[in-house]
Order: sequence, then structure tokens, then C-alpha cells
Amino acid sequence: MMNAAIQTRIAQLQIVKAKVLAALRKGENYELKTELNSEYKERRKEAVRRVIANMTVGKDVSGLFTDVLKNMHTDDLESKKLIYLYLINYAKTQPDLVILAINTFVKDAEDSNPLIRALAIRTMGCLQVQEVLDYLCDPLRKCLSDSNPYVRKTAVLCVAKVYDLNRGIADENGFVEAVRNALGDVNMMVVSNAMSALAEMNSMGGDVWRLEPQIVSRFLTAVNECVEWGQIAILEALIEYEPRDEKEAENICERLLPRLQHANGSVVLTTVRLLLKYERYVKRADLLAQFAKKMVPPLITLLSSEPEIQFVALRNINIILQRRPRLLSKEIRVFFCKYNDPIYVKYEKVEVLVRICSERNSEPLLNELKEYAKEVDVDFVSCAVNAIGRLAIRFEAAAERAIAVLEELVQMKVDYCVQTCVVVLCDILRRYPGRFEAVVTTLCEHADYINAPEARAAYLWALGEYSENIPSVASLLGAAVDSLLEEEDACVQLALVNACVKYFLKQPQRAQALVLRALQTASEKCANPDVRDRAYIYWRLLSADPSAARTVVLAEKPPVRPENSSLPEPLLEELVNELGCVSSVLQQPARQFVYARAERAGVPRGDAATTADYGTQAAVDTTPGADAAEGEPELLISF
Repeated sequence: MMNAAIQTRIAQLQIVKAKVLAALRKGENYELKTELNSEYKERRKEAVRRVIANMTVGKDVSGLFTDVLKNMHTDDLESKKLIYLYLINYAKTQPDLVILAINTFVKDAEDSNPLIRALAIRTMGCLQVQEVLDYLCDPLRKCLSDSNPYVRKTAVLCVAKVYDLNRGIADENGFVEAVRNALGDVNMMVVSNAMSALAEMNSMGGDVWRLEPQIVSRFLTAVNECVEWGQIAILEALIEYEPRDEKEAENICERLLPRLQHANGSVVLTTVRLLLKYERYVKRADLLAQFAKKMVPPLITLLSSEPEIQFVALRNINIILQRRPRLLSKEIRVFFCKYNDPIYVKYEKVEVLVRICSERNSEPLLNELKEYAKEVDVDFVSCAVNAIGRLAIRFEAAAERAIAVLEELVQMKVDYCVQTCVVVLCDILRRYPGRFEAVVTTLCEHADYINAPEARAAYLWALGEYSENIPSVASLLGAAVDSLLEEEDACVQLALVNACVKYFLKQPQRAQALVLRALQTASEKCANPDVRDRAYIYWRLLSADPSAARTVVLAEKPPVRPENSSLPEPLLEELVNELGCVSSVLQQPARQFVYARAERAGVPRGDAATTADYGTQAAVDTTPGADAAEGEPELLISF
């Protein structure tokens, strides 16, 4: 009886709880609805703010559509902006109700305040509702010839939105032609927006505009008078222009040089992109040297910006250096890492330092990299040590100093540093056979600190390769054979078997017992089939023909070649043409992750974005999935 009463009480409480929650959910919108219909102007304004705040955090306030519409008839510019923002957000879900706002839009498009006229025409273009287009044409036509340049520059961008929604209406009403005519406007802000609108319409598959020489000359004049966004738009448009001859290319480059002094990094990088494009047409060596000299200071200035901008600048500089390797060779100290640099900036700086290094300045760079290798970040230490190895392999004159630096680092007895140093030292030994063999003694003295599989495999290779120069090689290999089965990584087991066989072939009398024990353990007790097979092959080869075994095992190895970290030439050309864009940071062409460009290039949206066509693997995969929403706009962000 008592249990039944408790269960009934619990059920009643759950019903009350559900009603309270429903009331609370209903209550918020109900309260907003009441406030939106208040007789007091300030309360209505505050209610609109709350509606937009709820909409911003993802709450559904579409049920207040009609109540918000009632507040459109206001002279308060802030409230009008918020209401228009609400309409843009819910226009696609409430297309029938949007028509109710048309009269207010048309009225606002004729308001005496140019800000309200521009706001009305911008909002009508952003609604992207077919039913609104019939009412948009007359206000848009008037705004395209408005006396205020702010309204005109907003109207030309609205034409691109109309063109995207219905190309027929844009052509029939002469909107596209009006945008072309706006290229001759007296206000440079209107000119830059008109150019952006035409470029956007071209990207939609239309052929509405092409750069002509006389327009290029006007753009080069206009770029000096535009704000930074207008300058970027104009400079982006000039990328598509091909000069008629060398003289025109020289003239364009000389007129672009002042843009390198701009404070905006995107303007600087876009200008560098244009200079790299047009300098192909320039034959005069003195002009090319002048252009290169002018490009250096602005690129260095970008490294004084915020860390995020530094990262973008360094990624772009990496691409520029692959095109112009000696551009920054005298500025190596500028790229030295600072103690407070974020780790992602340090990685990029080390990459640039290795790329611009030469035999002349290799020693100060090796000393700097030695200091980086003493830091506490394990990954950055590995990056610095690998950079030392890359310099030693690339420049023979720097190899001796690099070996000395690596020996100093090994003697510090820091585990994670020693592991990478061992691998790098073995690569250098392979690069310069017959030299620096004394370093193997240092490795033997610090064998207790070599624990990582890759480092142990490299260490065992060195023992086998230089066994005749190591007095204690028998005891070192013997201890390794005793722990053969304890090794978890197959590469270490294979390296140990190889080292024992090499030792036997070089000193048969001293190593016979050791090699028998190693081969027997590997072939009978080792669980890895690759190791067992390797042991069987060596055993039979040594038993059947020792001279053939010597020829196979002790054959001269090909030397390690300098690492080629440059991008393939076709990919490099694409990325040079996209400097300052996301693609240059990802080092992946825009056509592989920008929808419109991908479709024009024949790359399906659902395919993984790789650079396999260029013979290299993409660093970042940013291709949108196959379930991406249809109708997504083309987006290529410039920094």
C-alpha cells in the first residue's frame, strides 16, 4: 500500500515538472512576444535585442516572425539593423511572411538617409527569396544611380546576389551593364566593389567581364585611393590579366611597388604575388634586382606582427623562397626563434632557416640550432636536431661543425635529444662514407641512453658498419643478442641480425660464436616472420657461399642524398598564384577545397583533397564531405 502511494506521488511530481518546463520554454517566447508588442519604444527595442541574442546562440525564435515584422516601422537605425538581420536569417524558412516586409523595404530604399537606403537594398539582396526579386528591381535600379557613393557601392554588390539567384532578371533589367559602367565611377570605393561584383559573377560561370588594358591602367590609379579591402579586390582582379608585352609588364610592376609599403599584410602578399607573376615577362636584370630588393623589407616587417600573422607570413615566405631561393639569404638572423614565439611559429622559422642557409652562413645557424636543441619541448628539439642533419647533408663544408654540435648534444645525456642525434649522425655517416668514423665511439659510450626503436636500429647499424674500428663491439652486440627477444620493434631485431652478420664477415674468427647465437635465436625463437626469414636467408647464404654473402651484405651502399623539401613545379606555380590565401597556408591548391573552383577543375566535392597528381601528399585534408549543403558560396579567405 505504501509503495503504491509513493509511486503515485512520483508520477504526480513528474507531471508537474513537465508542465513547469513547458511553461518556462513557452514563457520566454511569450514574454518576448509581449515585449515586442509593448506600447513603449525602449521596451520594444530591448526585446528585439533579446531576440537577436537568442537567435545568435542557436535558439529557435522563428515563432516571433510576425511580431518582429511589426517593429520594422521605426526610425531607430540600430533596431532596424537588428530586425533586418533577423529577416535575413529566417527568410528561407518563412518566404511567404517576408512579402509582408516588402513595402517597408521599398520605402526605406527611398529614405533621405543614405545609410538606410543602403541597408534596405543590401537586406533585400541577402534575403535570397525568389518572390522578393520582382519588388527589388525598381529600388535597385534607383540605387545604382544614387547620388551617394555608399549607396552605389552597396547596390553593385547587390547585383551579384541577384545574378546568382536569377541571371535572366539581372540581364533583362540591365543590372550587369550598370555594374560595368560603375567601373568608371568617380568614387574608387564604388569602382573596387563593382570589380568585385563582376569577378564574382564571372566565378558563377558567366562571362560578363574581361580585363582590358585601359581598365588595368584605371585600376592601378584607383588602387592608391581605395581602402585596404578595395585594394585587395583590385589586386586580386589583376592576377587574371596577361600583359601584352614586356614594357607593359615593367610599367605594372613599377606602379605596384608602393603597395609593398602598406600596413595590411594581405595587401603586401597580394602585391608580391603580382610581382612574381609579372616579372616573368621582364628581361632586364637591373629591374628584377630592384623588384627583389623592394620585396624584402615588407616581408620581414610581417614577422613583427601577431603570432598568427607571422605564421601565415612564414608559410607564404616558404613558397616565395622556392621560387626565389636567394631572396632572403642576407636576412637569416631575422628568422631566429624568440623565447616567446609559439611553437607553430618556431617550426616554420626553422624550416625557412634551413631553406635560406648557405655554406657562408651555415656556422651561425648551426650554433643557433644547437641552442634550440637544448629546449624542453621534445618535438621542437627533434625538429632542431633534424635541421642540423639536413644542413650537414646539404653542405659538405658544414658537416664537420654539425658533427661536433651533435656530439655535444649527445654528451648532454638527455634521452629524447640523444635518440634523434643518433639517427641524424648515422645519416651523416652514410652521406660521407669513410669520414667522421670516430663519432661511433661517442655513440657506444652513450648506449644506455639509446632507447627509441629507430635510434636503436641506427645505433646497431653503426656497430655493424664500423665493427672493425670498435674494440668493444663483441660485448656490445653480445648484450644486444641476449635481449633480442625482448625487443618489441622488428626494425631493431632486423638491424641486430644485420650487424652480427656484418661483424662476422669482417672478423670471422672473433664473431663466429656470436653470429651462430644470433641467427639461432632469431630463426627459432623470434615471433616475427620477417626476422625469422632474414635469419634463414643469412644462415643458408653463409653456409653455401661465404664469398657471395660478403658481396651481398657488405656491398657499397648508395649515399644519402640531400632532402628535397621543395614542392613539385606545377603545384608551386599554382600556390604562387594564390599567395596570401588559405591555399598558400595549407600548401594545397584552392581548386581542391573551394567548391566552385573544384567543380570547374573537375574535382568532385566528396573526393579527398590530395596532391597526388603532383607526386606529394597533402599536409592537410580540408575537402568538404559529400553531404555538404548545396548552393554553398565560393569562399577563398585572404589574410
